[in-house]
Amino acid sequence: MQRTFVTLVALLSTVLGFSQAALQNNGNLQIHTGANMAAHGALTNTSSAGLVNNGTFYIRGNITNSQASMSAGSGATHLSGTSAQSINGTQAYRVNNLTTNNSTGITLNNNLNVVGIHTFTAGRIASSATPNYLVYEAGSSYTGSTDAAHVTGWVKKFGNTNFIFPVGNASYLRTISVSTLSATSEFNAQYAGTTPNTSNVLNSLVTVNANEYWNLNRVSGGTAVVNLNWEHSKVSFPDYPLASIRVANYSGGMWTGRGGSATGNVATTGNISSPAQSTFGAFVIGSQNFSLPLNFLGVTAKRQNSMTLVEWNTGEEYDVDHFEVERKDTYSNTFTVIAEVPARNMITNKYDVEDHLPLEGTAYYRIKSVDRDGEFQYSRVVAVNDKSSGSMAILNNPARSTIFISVNSAPKGNYAYQLIDGSGRIVQAGQVMLNGQTVFDIPVSIKSSKGYYFVKISNSLFEFTDKVFIQ
Repeated sequence: MQRTFVTLVALLSTVLGFSQAALQNNGNLQIHTGANMAAHGALTNTSSAGLVNNGTFYIRGNITNSQASMSAGSGATHLSGTSAQSINGTQAYRVNNLTTNNSTGITLNNNLNVVGIHTFTAGRIASSATPNYLVYEAGSSYTGSTDAAHVTGWVKKFGNTNFIFPVGNASYLRTISVSTLSATSEFNAQYAGTTPNTSNVLNSLVTVNANEYWNLNRVSGGTAVVNLNWEHSKVSFPDYPLASIRVANYSGGMWTGRGGSATGNVATTGNISSPAQSTFGAFVIGSQNFSLPLNFLGVTAKRQNSMTLVEWNTGEEYDVDHFEVERKDTYSNTFTVIAEVPARNMITNKYDVEDHLPLEGTAYYRIKSVDRDGEFQYSRVVAVNDKSSGSMAILNNPARSTIFISVNSAPKGNYAYQLIDGSGRIVQAGQVMLNGQTVFDIPVSIKSSKGYYFVKISNSLFEFTDKVFIQ
């Protein structure tokens, strides 16, 4: 049975509950101050209706609204279903104070507008595929947003006051905010997840955080300061030098530095605010320097006739002064420096040293990277003996769906392989068994933009690294 209201309903201090499946309003429904009303099923507010809530309205089902220019009233609305709820219809459903308390979630297939205070109690609010918004009108606010209660889609804000958008990814609350607005404005924001096109950087940036970004669109208004944050325990944050962190905005197909100064700790939490921005869209945290002075992408040592060739590759070098090649034999506990090589401090580098006085038996090599401030780090240790340690070569460079690698006397056994991008990030990894074959292949399964990658193949006795261009 469906109950239809066609006349003004005045509720004073009574509680009116509906146990039927649905409530449809075709006329005028007004909940007076001090009155309470509950709709246990779906609520339909038709185009001819006039719904005004000045009391307290508990809604436990779906809402469909077609009433144009709906009054928000002065009361409170509680979306408190025990199963998933949705907001539907052709016209925005407007409320004064709102409490969302549905742990199973609320989906917006229509705009839901808040005029007063929104209290997050439980559950996430999700937008449908076509953006529909949780709208905070001018002067409105919210409280109580958490990892378990936030918006997993788009939020719209009207006004000229500072505002933190309560957006996230359903697992974590990951806000973005605007401040110091120069005019009354309309902004839309969304937490967008994994960052695209991370190699496209401009304006002194060398890298951007690949793990998260936000969309912030200005529909109307003036300039605003954009505030981003990181929380390493929730979404992994690169080990950027704090002084090098910048706000970046995607413009013309490139992540472009927009300035800013960061505070906090890159290992835990922090914030960065841009200067006043007039260009909006996608935003991410970037850096003018890489996370570490360098990444060792590979070290090899192989015997060639009467000498040993030691080679190593690095990525993301900066502020590195030099490298020291160290060697020891099986019976020694200490390494000895046999060569020193100046650093180039380029994004990717390949170095080599020839050891013309090789040790008999097994020799162990490692590379020490020394920064300009005296800090240092070591590469992994590689071994070579009187017998050839084997060699490999990439046969098809550039490569498409498969990388073919030739083998020359590599020891039999199980090897790990990695594909590494220019920032040192492992984009593909796996295992390969060598049983004496002269050629083996690595299928390329990464879904990434074309470019240069390092191929690294290694086990406890052998390591091979070379660069390949993947089309």
